[in-house]
Amino acid sequence: MTPLRLPVRPQVDPFFDPQTWTVTYVVHSGAGTPAAIVDPVLDYDPKSGRTGTASAERVVAHVKQLGLQVQWILETHAHADHLSAAPWLRQQLGGRIGIGARITEVQKVFRGVFHLEPGFSVDGSQFDHLFADGETFRIGPLAVEVMQVPGHTPACAAYRIGDAVFVGDTLFMPDVGTARCDFPGGDARTLYASIRRLLALPEATRLFMCHDYPPPGREARFECTVADQRARNIHVHDGITEDQFVEMRTRRDATLDMPVLMLPSVQVNIRAGQMPPPEANGTTYLKIPVNAL
Repeated sequence: MTPLRLPVRPQVDPFFDPQTWTVTYVVHSGAGTPAAIVDPVLDYDPKSGRTGTASAERVVAHVKQLGLQVQWILETHAHADHLSAAPWLRQQLGGRIGIGARITEVQKVFRGVFHLEPGFSVDGSQFDHLFADGETFRIGPLAVEVMQVPGHTPACAAYRIGDAVFVGDTLFMPDVGTARCDFPGGDARTLYASIRRLLALPEATRLFMCHDYPPPGREARFECTVADQRARNIHVHDGITEDQFVEMRTRRDATLDMPVLMLPSVQVNIRAGQMPPPEANGTTYLKIPVNAL
């Protein structure tokens, strides 16, 4: 009898940014192997408009220390709570920037919201690759499957790498719950279906969150299992129906403030982390639409 071949278990190294509650991951199979970086953070001060790379530099130092070869920089969606450091990391370490193919829908919406320059393309060409649902690729010995998980945004994608899944904002830790659905293109029923797809994976599957917003008295955590989520997620544990979830999510979303960095983040992240082109005076500007959202 041919022995069962189990998927290679990836090594997952997290980097938590307390300013945005975001976790960047470096995924690989050991020192000296190919690697991917998931959801990297560019530091941004909304008071001064200044950017920085201290968070991303931690990732670069780690990659170089282990002798990793970065093949991919993966975005789970166009984030609304931090700016992406993907292009800076690509410049430092190489690799290709990838995101779910439905980013084009998000670009079309926000091109109008921000009244972007006439040359702004809504075909996703700012990214090196757009992933279709079910698409597969490899990071050295690690097999990767792309799972489109819309609902928070149309373009949300999860990356299943061996026994690990990087879920973006679709799920949070069980005591925090699930993503909001009130951004343009969001939909609570769609999110429920996406979550149930994730929770249909084997119960021992490791799930890695993009963020943690810990309740008082708990330190930040960002890894759990499918079994943990099914048993304990306060919004969508087993037994919660679609209608119950939609009613809860709609009511809760109506009480939430907009993320502090949403306006600067989205207009940068739909460009794969690139800043808007400089104006005639050589300065780059981010737009703040007044009374538009």
